[in-house]
Amino acid sequence: MASVITGDGARAAPLTKPYLLTTLTDRRGVAVAVTGDATTAVVEMAVHGEWSTRFGDQIATCLRLCLAGPSVTAIIDLHDLEDPLGLSMPFWMAAWRRARFDTSPVDLVLCVPGASALGRRLRAAEGPQLFAVPAQARPAVAAQVSQADRLQARLASRPHCIRAARDLARQACNAWNLHHLVQDTALTMSELATNAVEHARTDFVVTVSRQARRLHVAVQDGAPQFPRLRRPDPPGPAASPGGRGLVMVDRIAAAWGAMPTRGGKVVWATLE
Repeated sequence: MASVITGDGARAAPLTKPYLLTTLTDRRGVAVAVTGDATTAVVEMAVHGEWSTRFGDQIATCLRLCLAGPSVTAIIDLHDLEDPLGLSMPFWMAAWRRARFDTSPVDLVLCVPGASALGRRLRAAEGPQLFAVPAQARPAVAAQVSQADRLQARLASRPHCIRAARDLARQACNAWNLHHLVQDTALTMSELATNAVEHARTDFVVTVSRQARRLHVAVQDGAPQFPRLRRPDPPGPAASPGGRGLVMVDRIAAAWGAMPTRGGKVVWATLE
């Protein structure tokens, strides 16, 4: 299960499903803004506020959710982090190391003003990749994503496209000799694609990626509302139709969750 050390150096408690990664706010407004993109396997975070151990704990919570999902790179924008003395440097170094050696490694990339104390301390530490702004980081990290470990398709919001999504999941499992995951992966993809067709009602992108012996299934659509896990009604004449959906995904997936994207959301699940 993914973990990142907290701001005071302690290991945080394990996460529980579902992993819903949202924008973090405080009394002053946005504290950590999060934007994911399953098509590039990149998640971006923008940090706003004054550095403190407590703020570090809040950032660590967001990072833990990033590590749990299908992203292979996290771009973290520190331009609005108030840290004139660079006191947060040990936190970022520890988070970078933890992410690199997680079960499903994630590369942390930092965007920080070069003339700042934090920027100077990070450069001297020879740790994570540093960029001036996210616009410079995005093409650099996108070029590093392995396409050999990803299958992807853009589909229309039509019922017959659910089968196409399911077929892509089976194709990935067979291509990567993960035959023991075929049934669960196909079922998970089917449920997530069904939600996109029936509830988002927008075109959607399905992605299957692998990290070691794990498979990540992701469906990105144009509706910002997160899915809600509903337990099926008890049997009887008043029971609503269906009822499997995310309950089935929750049962068979090692982890699953959602995060916002530019103009929508991505819902993902991990099979192992």
